[in-house]
Amino acid sequence: MLLDARDLHVEFHTRDGIAHAVNGVGYAVDAGQTLAVLGESGSGKSVTAQAVMGILDTPPGRITQGRILFRGRDLLTLKGEERRRIRGTEMAMIFQDALSALNPVMTVGDQLGEMFVVHRGMSRKDARARAVELMERVRIPAAAQRVRDYPHQFSGGMRQRIMIAMALALEPALIIADEPTTALDVTVQAQVMDLLADLQREYRMGLILITHDLGVVADVADRIAVMYAGRIVETAPVHDLYKAPAHPYTRGLLDSIPRLDHKGRQLYAIKGLPPNLTHIPPGCSFHPRCPMARDVCRTDEPPLYEVSETRGSACHFWRECLDG
Repeated sequence: MLLDARDLHVEFHTRDGIAHAVNGVGYAVDAGQTLAVLGESGSGKSVTAQAVMGILDTPPGRITQGRILFRGRDLLTLKGEERRRIRGTEMAMIFQDALSALNPVMTVGDQLGEMFVVHRGMSRKDARARAVELMERVRIPAAAQRVRDYPHQFSGGMRQRIMIAMALALEPALIIADEPTTALDVTVQAQVMDLLADLQREYRMGLILITHDLGVVADVADRIAVMYAGRIVETAPVHDLYKAPAHPYTRGLLDSIPRLDHKGRQLYAIKGLPPNLTHIPPGCSFHPRCPMARDVCRTDEPPLYEVSETRGSACHFWRECLDG
């Protein structure tokens, strides 16, 4: 297994109390596999990814429990310098806001080339040549000329391609893409996702795709992990989950997707709001918003029940949910 995160807990100390952002999350991804992590804003998707990458802001955040096994090594036991060597060379991250992630006063060629200068000891000239190759690889037109341009001179879709090129620069085994299509129009979204899928097949990378949009991952993911209030509430192969969700929250997310055969109908929305992470309700954290909630849901936190050999659901009534 390439990456295996187990029972991961992350908390933030705030003026309002301790925010339990990640509560026992576990997921795994292998080479050539795509895992999509879904959920509303604040569900813990990005915090989990930051913990895996070792870029969590500490303080106020800290990992209080768990293991992160990468190629069999627990990343949480490594010293700072060793962890930094792995980050970028063996695992990399694509951030959702490319304009903020890129340095505005450096050309994109210098930013791409810096990876090769620092990690491969290349000359500036050779690093610039590799930067052009990378830009061509992610399908940026006239790369040899545009390598001298600054981030603000590119469109949003082109900047996202540059972020993908930076992540690919040292050919890592694992890439985490955090909302890589945010703020892009649907045509550019499709182009970026197709590019990621093509590059993943070529390099046999493991890919963790973080998003709140089920429509984005339908054609690219192998497995899906659905998060709510810092927990994974359902995990399943992508086609099984779309065909028959085993958790009311997943069903609500699927029902909220616009459909052509529902023209003229009011778009479904899950009632209520996600819980305050400093005061997560007892029992099932989704019960205040769940149309299937019963007394046991308000008192007993459901484990991740084994629905099948490949599926899990943190719902006491997952059988009824499967039946629709």
